[in-house]
Amino acid sequence: MEPSQTKTTDFAPPTSAAQPSPPPSRSGLKAEPKASMSSNRSVPTTPPFSPTNDASTIAKGQEEFEGNVEVDNHIPTEKELSSVEDLHVLDAKGQSIPFKELYKGEGVAPRQLIIFIRHFFCGNCQEYLRTIASSITPDDLLALPTPTFITVIGCGRPELIQMYTEATSCPFPIYADPTRKLYDILGMTRTYNLGAKPEYIHTHMLINSVQSVFQSLGTGKNALKGGDFKQVGGEFLFEDGECTWAHRMRNTRDHVEVHELRGLLGLDGTRPPLRKRWSHGVKHLEGGRRSSSWGRRLRSKSKGAKEGNAGASLRTSGKTTPERLSQEHAGTTPAV
Repeated sequence: MEPSQTKTTDFAPPTSAAQPSPPPSRSGLKAEPKASMSSNRSVPTTPPFSPTNDASTIAKGQEEFEGNVEVDNHIPTEKELSSVEDLHVLDAKGQSIPFKELYKGEGVAPRQLIIFIRHFFCGNCQEYLRTIASSITPDDLLALPTPTFITVIGCGRPELIQMYTEATSCPFPIYADPTRKLYDILGMTRTYNLGAKPEYIHTHMLINSVQSVFQSLGTGKNALKGGDFKQVGGEFLFEDGECTWAHRMRNTRDHVEVHELRGLLGLDGTRPPLRKRWSHGVKHLEGGRRSSSWGRRLRSKSKGAKEGNAGASLRTSGKTTPERLSQEHAGTTPAV
């Protein structure tokens, strides 16, 4: 019987042996790899100039157009200013001057407000400068106890400065920084976020957008030279060659309100007057004639059509439409 008992013992399954433990990566007691995977998923994958993940709860399809980008308004450091002072900006004729000449050059006012705008076709920035032009004049600034002046810098090509000056009636000098190096070093960001509508915008956003499209198309070969559409700007105040105040835009409509600028510069905090509708498109030309904006021309055309005699109305009233402009340019008279 001993051989039989030995054989049974040899083939009996072990009753007291412990079950084999899973590999460490699957064990409930050690989950280092799982924690590592979770950590990897939490690493932000947004670009450096995008809103932070925990600050944005907007749907993925909307986050590029709503809210604000997180930026700070620190005064540029000495290192940052030394990096930009010898960078060049361009005037309307393409002539370059060092950036430092704008705020501490010979003959400039001791206090300079430098406004960085977006691309030269941005309707929001154009509205901003129109509101400034209607509220602040060069004489007002130079008459302050500390003579002050304003300079504007855009990120497009200098060929568009003349067009921009006419479109905004800006009485202050405008320069171009197509390289955007000034924007980058001084901490201005890039975004399509709209933000809340500011007080300085007096025109509906849709009208602004349509007019910007017509404006860019009207420049012909310069239509793609307006600058980076995503670049936003800011405002920097220099006194005796030193930057004493700074504001950086958090969205495409985040310029400092004009009444706040007036208070900052030592003018009163009066809010700028409300401009007449379409007044931004009316320009005085030689001989007393006036050139209307696209919006005004289209509105005139619509009114004439409703009266049922658009052709005769245009000839007698002297109003202008895009069609009439093209025909006059070609040397023809519109048919009745």
